[in-house]
Formats: sequence, C-alpha cells, structure tokens
Amino acid sequence: MITLYHGKTSVCSAKVRLGLAERGVGWQGRIVNLAGGEQNEDWYLALNPKAVVPALVHDGVTLLESNVILEYVDGLGDGPPLMSTDLLDQARARLWLADCLDIHAAVNTLTYVVSKRRQILAKKTPDQIAASIARMANPANASKRRDILDQGIASPHVDTALFTLRLTFGRMQQALIQGPWLLGQKYSLADTAVLAFVDRLDRLGLDQLWSHDHPAVADWLLTSRQRPSYNTAIESFAGAPELERQNSLSAGHWGLLAPAIGRG
Repeated sequence: MITLYHGKTSVCSAKVRLGLAERGVGWQGRIVNLAGGEQNEDWYLALNPKAVVPALVHDGVTLLESNVILEYVDGLGDGPPLMSTDLLDQARARLWLADCLDIHAAVNTLTYVVSKRRQILAKKTPDQIAASIARMANPANASKRRDILDQGIASPHVDTALFTLRLTFGRMQQALIQGPWLLGQKYSLADTAVLAFVDRLDRLGLDQLWSHDHPAVADWLLTSRQRPSYNTAIESFAGAPELERQNSLSAGHWGLLAPAIGRG
C-alpha cells in the first residue's frame, strides 16, 4: 500500500502526483494542512523532520524528497518507464531533476512575494506572524520567510529567484526547439518534474517570464496540460488554471514583480 502525505497546491506534491498518474500507480492520500502549519506538528515531524511535503510511505518504508520519490514511483508502474534506458538521456533527465531544487526555491519565493505575503499581512498580526515563523522547523526557511515578509519585492531572494528562472526558461527554450518535450520527441521524467513549477507561475499570472523570449515554453505548458495526468494530479486539487490566472492578473501580480525585473 502506498500512502502519500501531500499538500493540495504544493508544487512538489503535484510533481509526485503527476508521476503516480503517468505510471498508473494506485495510492491513498493524506492532505497535510500547510497553511495551518500541520507540517510542523510532532506527528509529521516524526515522518519528515524537515517539515516539508511530500512524504511517501510504501509497505512501511518512508521516502522523502520529491525527486527521489518521483524516480521510485517511476519504477513501480507497468510498461516503459518515464526514465529512459539510454544513459545520456538518463543524465539529461537527472540534470533537470537537480535543477528542480533551485527552481522550487525560486517559485516558492515568487509565490510568497506576489501573493501569499499580502494575504498573510492582511490576516495576521505581527505577533501571530512571529509565532508562525517560530514554529518552522528549518531555520533557513524561517529566515527566508521573515525576510520576504519584511522586505517584499526588495528581498534579495527575489533577485536570486529571477536569476534562476531566466536560466531555466532559456534552457527550456533551447531544449524544446529540438522537439515537443524536454528530452526531444518523447515525454519523460524531466517533463513530469518541471511541469508543476511552470504551472504555478502561470497561475500566478507571471507567464511574461517566458512568453516573449521563450515561446516554446508556452506551447509545452499547453500540451502538458492536455495530458490526462494534469487533471488527475493538479487540476483536481488546485482547480482550473484559467480562473486562478485571471484572479492573479486582476490582483496585479505581474505589476508587483516588475520593479524587480527592472533591477535585473
């Protein structure tokens, strides 16, 4: 039996759910209430001391880190795996998996800067915010959260995020010129790993990060969303991307980020 501890809109959780859907692997889920801080409670810290999702438990064994879980899940399905048997393609796919660490940090930064920061500041008192940050298990994550809440768009984390994403979309454009998928003609583990991050940025109304200079990324996102796995793994949990994107555009997320784009 596979049990996935995950967040409804967590991009790393979505990445693993995509892998499960693509490979036709059955699982049961336990939603962790990230907004309520459930990931910092003792029962979850016993499962994952880093206080992040997802965590996958299979036959009593716990697996952590979404990239590791994704490769593990790929081996459980029937039929050809998403990871190629070609050694060079395996290396290329794992380069994308490695890059996901920086991509995740960048997407997390922009999510908080343009959206969650305003929600938190509007709903919580300074004491409540301080208490919430104090509960975070990872001191580096706590420091980053505090800096973004204090400085907003002026946080140096924003410049780091934009640097990472400029490299990412440039690399994606170069890859997608060669074929419809990141490794060429065949959908792979690389596409599975990256989709949730680009989907989140689009939902935030930040597609101008790629739409002008890297148009192949937009085509890739559209094609990826047409796969059945997208509805199963992302849309059924996060809702329709069009509606969220429209709300983000109305909220002026891109305009809020524009000054930081200008700094670059």
